[in-house]
Amino acid sequence: MQLFDSKYDIIIEKINSIDPIKYARTRNYKDGDVTKLSPYISRGVISTRFIYEKLVENGINLKKSEKFIQELAWRDFWQQIWVNKSILINKDLKKPQEDVNDFKISKSLVEAQTGINSVDSEISNLYENGYMHNHMRMYVASIATNIAKSHWKVPARWMYYHLLDGDWASNSLSWQWVAGSNSSKKYYANQDNINKFFYSNQKNTFLDNSYEFISSMNIPKEVQEKCDLELNLNLLNNKEIKIDNSLPTLIYNYYNIDPNWRKNEEANRVLIFEPKVLNEYPISQKCIDFSLNLSKNIKNIQIFYGNFEELCSKYNVTNLIFKEHPLNKHYSGFEDQRDWLFKIEGEYLSFFKYWNKIRKKLI
Repeated sequence: MQLFDSKYDIIIEKINSIDPIKYARTRNYKDGDVTKLSPYISRGVISTRFIYEKLVENGINLKKSEKFIQELAWRDFWQQIWVNKSILINKDLKKPQEDVNDFKISKSLVEAQTGINSVDSEISNLYENGYMHNHMRMYVASIATNIAKSHWKVPARWMYYHLLDGDWASNSLSWQWVAGSNSSKKYYANQDNINKFFYSNQKNTFLDNSYEFISSMNIPKEVQEKCDLELNLNLLNNKEIKIDNSLPTLIYNYYNIDPNWRKNEEANRVLIFEPKVLNEYPISQKCIDFSLNLSKNIKNIQIFYGNFEELCSKYNVTNLIFKEHPLNKHYSGFEDQRDWLFKIEGEYLSFFKYWNKIRKKLI
């Protein structure tokens, strides 16, 4: 069974079936009532604002939905940091990660052979379905950085590569939060916690100890062997596209596949996959295929594999329109503002200061 349907009407059904109260109560559990809307938000098919407006439209009690709305705000918060800090999020943001042995990744993580059954199963699921439960992402990040003592960036790139909901801001900054370079302390997982939320009863693993012991132990043999990361990027040979230069050209990309964007305007519509961007932020073929399937919701969309400048010069395109995003800084043309949950001015490195601004705006 396909975990993430690409048809727009199915996505809308998912939004309309949100149960914020059940979500708040169960979201940390393996089978919790999570929405699985994150791939559609990350790919720009829908926005956090769009979901919020659907809650209002459907008469959902917003006061009882505060935890769910707060999670939407987290996504925007990470993006706001990316907007304000730009490529600085690719480095330790607030302070250097402590106790780093290497800039690699544990081989047993890559091979889903850590010996912790729930972790290995969810890594295998990541490879198969392009998804991992958010709570498990924290466990994996903790093992990679705080237990195996690797710097966060390489394993963060590994996870981003495979996630259909890959959002570099959310991914890199969450990894830094776990590793302590974007937070006041490191986050540690232990076996009891994994057993509780993933319904296992495993014992005698390297995480089957107290948090105090885990935080000071040597690197366990199960994650000692490290490897360099190879993330293959296979972009298809470019097919010719047709551009009518009497019309504007709308540029879609990995972070904007919105079928409602300027929907009723007559325009060329081009989904671009840029080698120079994707070499810096590699994604798997599964992620590319998912994006292509999502783009089928956009009438007359064309696909271009090449850099933005190449598109402009090859087809003499001058009247370009695109959506605001940190990876679009090299674009030229008219920039549409993106849809934030709420537009919050200023720079916020504290989520709860940011959230308090939003909370005041809730209907």
